[in-house]
Amino acid sequence: MSRFFSKKYSTLVPYTPGEQPKDTKYIKLNTNESPFAPSPTAIELVNNAAKNLQLYSDPECRKLIEVASKKFNVDRDEIIFTNGSDEVLNFAFMAFCDDEHPAIFPDITYGFYSVFAQINNIPYKTIPLKDDFTIDVNDYKNAKGTIFIANPNAPTGVALSIEEIEEIVKSNPENIVVIDEAYVDFGADSAVKLIKKYNNLLVTQTFSKSRSLAGGRLGFGIASKSLIRDLNTIKYSTNPYNVNSLTMAAGIGTLLDDDYCMNNCKNIIEIRKWVTNNLKELGFTMTDSSANFIFAKHDDFDGEQIYLNLKEKGVLIRHFDKTRFREYNRITIGSKEQMSMFLEKLKEVLEELK
Repeated sequence: MSRFFSKKYSTLVPYTPGEQPKDTKYIKLNTNESPFAPSPTAIELVNNAAKNLQLYSDPECRKLIEVASKKFNVDRDEIIFTNGSDEVLNFAFMAFCDDEHPAIFPDITYGFYSVFAQINNIPYKTIPLKDDFTIDVNDYKNAKGTIFIANPNAPTGVALSIEEIEEIVKSNPENIVVIDEAYVDFGADSAVKLIKKYNNLLVTQTFSKSRSLAGGRLGFGIASKSLIRDLNTIKYSTNPYNVNSLTMAAGIGTLLDDDYCMNNCKNIIEIRKWVTNNLKELGFTMTDSSANFIFAKHDDFDGEQIYLNLKEKGVLIRHFDKTRFREYNRITIGSKEQMSMFLEKLKEVLEELK
């Protein structure tokens, strides 16, 4: 840090993204990207939108919101679009957390939550997951703060049922509950349907995973009209043009090609089942994942060593050097061809470690 860097950030620990290698061509299973290209309609609309890049993008995202509101069966003023779901999550920390409303989230979850809390100078509390990496709903009832729950959770992939989510929301009428649904399309139930019933619920999603737009950076939040007004106050006080024209066009095209995206999700779910069965035969233990990744450890071999040996063989998975789960690796579900190569290289690694 330079001598000019503000002391208020002296203890800030930034989020660490997954490796984006430039030197070697890897089978890349470490950042939960989709193995499938964006939808044909999305690509077509992006090409058309590129002709007007001399103009500012629509800060109200009107056309995108029109299409999305029909898809998610919400009113137009019950949705906000942002530069990735990270931005709407940061808006939520800014809008709904302070000294009297600390952030509350699991000890093992999306690593950005603690960063958002720190950079916004917000106190936060983490609640340990149970030994099987599941959330105890009772830990979040009548909480004294703003709750953030990734559902399915990351990096575990474990999902709460819609009934369990409703228990948490219902028991916190004076607190905002944020349900981060980045991976919901891979096997979990969405809480979007509950926003008509509870005005303290914010549901966030992303186009990065199930809609093949990780590079487009598009996310959104769905909530009661009053909460969306709050979030828009933050948006228009920071960056009104937060969604660029090309990303907006890609989002519209993706929603118009919804069947294409949902079929890709079905394929990933089937591949996940196949890989899970193969890993079990190889001696791995896994959580019950409802995401586009598997969270797995081997009963006999060190998780970090497996990660390092696979990397040497041109396969990237994600290892987290955290005490409670350092034996685990997170493995993104790629195409059938990618996962076949992963399993082939993994078998070589296990033979070498014997």
